[in-house]
Amino acid sequence: MKALRFERKPVKYAAAAVAGRVVPGRGATVGPLSLRDVDEPALPADGWVRFRPRLAGICGSDLATIDGRSSRYFEPIVSFPFVPGHEVVGELDDGSRAVLVPVLTCATRDIDPPCRSCATGAINHCQRIAFGHLEPGLQSGFCKDTGGGWSTAMVAHSSQLVPVPDDLSDEAAVLVEPTACAVHAARMLGDATTVAVIGAGTLGLLTIAALRRYATVGTLVATAKHPEQRRLAKELGADRVVAPGELGRAVRSITGAFVLGDEQLTDGVECVVDCVGSAASIAQGLQVVEPGGEVLLVGMPGHTALDLTGLWHRESAIRGCYAYDRDDFDRALSLVAESGLDRLLSATYPLDRYTEAIEHAANAGTRGAVKIAFDLRNERRR
Repeated sequence: MKALRFERKPVKYAAAAVAGRVVPGRGATVGPLSLRDVDEPALPADGWVRFRPRLAGICGSDLATIDGRSSRYFEPIVSFPFVPGHEVVGELDDGSRAVLVPVLTCATRDIDPPCRSCATGAINHCQRIAFGHLEPGLQSGFCKDTGGGWSTAMVAHSSQLVPVPDDLSDEAAVLVEPTACAVHAARMLGDATTVAVIGAGTLGLLTIAALRRYATVGTLVATAKHPEQRRLAKELGADRVVAPGELGRAVRSITGAFVLGDEQLTDGVECVVDCVGSAASIAQGLQVVEPGGEVLLVGMPGHTALDLTGLWHRESAIRGCYAYDRDDFDRALSLVAESGLDRLLSATYPLDRYTEAIEHAANAGTRGAVKIAFDLRNERRR
C-alpha cells in the first residue's frame, strides 16, 4: 500500500524545518517524511478492523511534527516509524463510512480494568497511552501499530469509529474530528458574557462556530490575520473581528478597561480561547483576560517563555484543552452538517503531491485557504 511515513532519523529531523518553505518538485522527501510502498498494518487483536481512508486532513500538530517544532514531551507517547493523519473519514470492508476517533484508549489497548479516566468516559485523559498490546501512541497517526490517515489503509478499533450519515459528504465528514476539538472547548467554557478567540485558522473558526452552538456567550471578539479568515469568522458568529495587534483596543472598548504600562489592561474578557498556542498568543491572552479569568489553550503550545507575574497578581488561570470525548463527536457531526462547515475544506491533494499539500497547509491563511486534506479515494486504483 501507499503511505507517507515519518521516520525517526536525527539527520533528517534536524533538517526538517521545511513546512511553509518546501519547494515542490525538489525530491520526494519532506524532512523525515517520505512516500513509500509498505505492508498494511496487521490487526492487533479482536475488535480491530481494516479502515481505508477516503479523506485525511493536515493538522497544525502534523505540521509542527514535520517541521521539527513539536515538544520532546511527546517522545514517550509516540512510536516510530509512524504514518501521520488523525483527521480521517474512511471506509470499512462492508462499504460503510466512519469518522475516526483517534485517541488510543484503554479499550483499544485491551486494558481491563480501564484507568479511572476511561472508566468515566474522559478518554482524552487516558493514563495508559504507552501500555497494553499497542506500541506507545497518544493517537492513531502517532503510533506505528495502527497506521494513519495519510495512507491507503490503516487499522482501527471498533470503539474508535463513528458512523457517517449517508447524506453527509466526505468533504464535510473530514471536518468532524477538528470540530470535535472545538466542541470540547465550547463545553469546557460553558457560559461567559465576553470571550476573545485568538486565531482564525481551522481550529479558531471551528471554535467560533462551536461557541455559538454549545456555549452561552454574550460578546465574542476574534482575531484574524487575513481577509478570508475575517469573513468566515464573522459568518460563523464573531461579533467583532480585528487584526491580532488590535485585540487590546477592542477589549478596552468592550469592557471600559484602562491600560497599565505595556498594554496590560485593568479589566478584560471573562475567557480567552487561544487557538494558536504560541508564546505571543498566550501572553496576549493574559493581557486581555479579566482578573480571575481564564485563558483556555486549544491550540497546541510548543516551547514557550512567559512572564507569569500578571497571572499570579490577577489570579487568572491558564488551562489546557486537549481533544474530546465520544459525545463531542456526536455534537460535531450535527454542527458540521447544520452549519455547512464543509466550506472550510479549501483543497485536496493525492499522496504523491504531498510536498505541495504540506506547503499549502503551512501557508493556508496567506493563500486564502483554511483546511487542506489528502484525497485517498482514487489511490487504490493506481
